[in-house]
Amino acid sequence: MRVLSGIQPTAKQHIGNFFGAMRQHIHLQAENEAFYFIADYHALTSNPLPDELKSYTLDAVLDYLALGLDPEKTVFWRQSDVPEVTELTWLLSCVTPMGLLQRCTSYKDKVSQGISPNHGLFAYPVLQAADILIFDSELVPVGADQKQHIEVARDIAQRFNTQYGETLVLPKDYILESVAVVPGVDGRKMSKSYGNTIGIFESEKAVKKKVMSIVTDSTPVEEAKDPEKCNVFALLKLVASEDELGEWEAKYRNGGMGYGAAKKRLLELLLEYFAPYREKREELAKMEGYVEEVLKSGAERARAVACVTLDRVRKAMGIGDGV
Repeated sequence: MRVLSGIQPTAKQHIGNFFGAMRQHIHLQAENEAFYFIADYHALTSNPLPDELKSYTLDAVLDYLALGLDPEKTVFWRQSDVPEVTELTWLLSCVTPMGLLQRCTSYKDKVSQGISPNHGLFAYPVLQAADILIFDSELVPVGADQKQHIEVARDIAQRFNTQYGETLVLPKDYILESVAVVPGVDGRKMSKSYGNTIGIFESEKAVKKKVMSIVTDSTPVEEAKDPEKCNVFALLKLVASEDELGEWEAKYRNGGMGYGAAKKRLLELLLEYFAPYREKREELAKMEGYVEEVLKSGAERARAVACVTLDRVRKAMGIGDGV
């Protein structure tokens, strides 16, 4: 099956990104035809500083490669290196009803968070549909809360096919394995927009500072504690073995344990878990020109597929040469 997904380079990737999506993306490449891209066009909707966008883009590429993405097996590229996507976006815009975009909850959510509304933010579902449809994607991995994104892409494709004939492949959503919400250091969902993240590849000093600052309640050391209401325990679930997790649960419920002890163990486990990935990333970062070589090769492979789809669309609509 052809699987496609993208990630926005709006900040450094954090452990919530890894356990929520990145790890599963990498697993999917083993038995599928994987197409993954860094969505720098989508990132523009929040008007990032140019230097930051470039830096975060290259960081995201290094992160995926260090975490196990295989550029020989997986088509991996930077969105802006495949201009066919933006042309398809315009063509799809001409069959996309305004009402469909007005019903998209993501736009409303981002505006409610204080993001200044612009046309790109409002119309980004069409760009997202183009990302998916131009590669004849069959499966699109998303969290359950993102299912609407795929429904919109399917709706646009169906409208196009109804008007111009069967031209576009209708994608299906692939709901990622359920992962409990990864809490940030303040207890809210770990999110770049909240500034409460623990970076995958931050320095050990920075990780320690953040782990030790995780918000906990004021239950005295000697009293029993509910592990299911503890942010530290929620993070331990991601990196501790089943046996060790059971031991920590008992410590919580029996009392006599301070949250500081759990935080120290969480720090140890996080550093241990990501140590081999950190080492690989440091090696890759020293390979001058390697990231750009990967992106260039990936873009060439991606464009070879995109051009075929775009040609079908142009001919169906009666534009371009050879019609």
